[in-house]
Amino acid sequence: MRERLVLAFVGLTLAVIGLYGVPRAYFIADLVRNQERARLDGTATALQELFDEHTSEHGKIDERMLAVGLAAADRVELSPPSGPPVAVGGAPDRSGGITVRRTLDDGSTLRLSVSGDTIGTTIRDAIMPLVLLGLALAVVSAILGVILARRLSRPFQELAGYSRELGRGRFDLDVPTYAVPEAEAIGVSLRGAATRLDDLLRREREFAANASHQLRTPITALRLNLEDLTLWPETDPAVAAELERGIGELDRLTAAINELLDLARGRRLDAQEQVDVATLARASVARWAPRLAQESREIVVHKAGRRSRVGIPTGPLEQVLDVLIDNARAHGRGTITVEVTDAGTYLEVAVGDEGTATLDAAVFRRGVSTGGEGSEGIGLAVASELAEVCGGHLSLDAASATTRFVLWLPLRGHQVSRPAGPDAG
Repeated sequence: MRERLVLAFVGLTLAVIGLYGVPRAYFIADLVRNQERARLDGTATALQELFDEHTSEHGKIDERMLAVGLAAADRVELSPPSGPPVAVGGAPDRSGGITVRRTLDDGSTLRLSVSGDTIGTTIRDAIMPLVLLGLALAVVSAILGVILARRLSRPFQELAGYSRELGRGRFDLDVPTYAVPEAEAIGVSLRGAATRLDDLLRREREFAANASHQLRTPITALRLNLEDLTLWPETDPAVAAELERGIGELDRLTAAINELLDLARGRRLDAQEQVDVATLARASVARWAPRLAQESREIVVHKAGRRSRVGIPTGPLEQVLDVLIDNARAHGRGTITVEVTDAGTYLEVAVGDEGTATLDAAVFRRGVSTGGEGSEGIGLAVASELAEVCGGHLSLDAASATTRFVLWLPLRGHQVSRPAGPDAG
């Protein structure tokens, strides 16, 4: 913005100088030529009177007398009625100079001329102050342009900084008032946006805290009841084993609620522990295998490459895998495949099935469902957000003929870039 303001200011100044200076230069050139012609006319008239008087008394006019006219002309030439002409000064001009003629009483012709080079030099000397003045004005306008551009752009640069802070989640912005109306309008909008976002975030955190509190009580009561049932002598061992698995799922649900609450409160989840993604994927497959078997579906896990350990929070990764597997169960068909691949700078965790549903990146937006009546269209959106919490990225593999979601997780010392090929969800 600053550079454009300087260029606009200097360009406007040069345009004004040009609109004034060019006609002025032509006017000065015409004035110089008229002045030169007037000088020659005056000198020629004076020499005519002098030569007429001298001719009547003494007769012949020599070069010494002609040289008097060189004060105003470059060449003075006298052509008598008979005999060779007499001339002093430079050679005859061929460059468009000015020539004045006078006829003496004895019939001689007196010519005074100024060469075009002399007139051009005089014109340049007359125009040079105008050119220097234009250059000086251009330099001054550039300096003033820089000063004004800095002053005018400073509010917008500050507002850009406040916008970046707002984008980073800082809502306690102290945006000052500005004398520039446009900048003040933007400042008012930023202050209002910061206030509304702060209020919205506060309400969401309060809702998350209230919801988690309301969920913990029945979950705790249900867990205690299940524990009591496992301890009853009348409980069949097979049923007790199922109850134990149910208690484990309740513990996972409690951990997920706590992690979501921490995220809602703006806390960072611990990512220092190195997690074996392949082992985590096998555990998720083992949990889902019995339920899928009841639906005559199969789930398998594959690992490719040597490395599969990354520093990420375990809870969000488990939840992402659960969402993807459940999505494949509910909306896909055939065998569900979970693949963990070492791709060099990142790990690729892919969950796919044999379905051929036509999907695009819109499935990662809240309210967009992959299908099924009663679906809220929030699961994949939550999974995508949790992938970002893990420092990774969840996308749809558009190159695959079947439905396939890919989770990219960075290895130590690397950042996830969205590789070419998969659709960046």
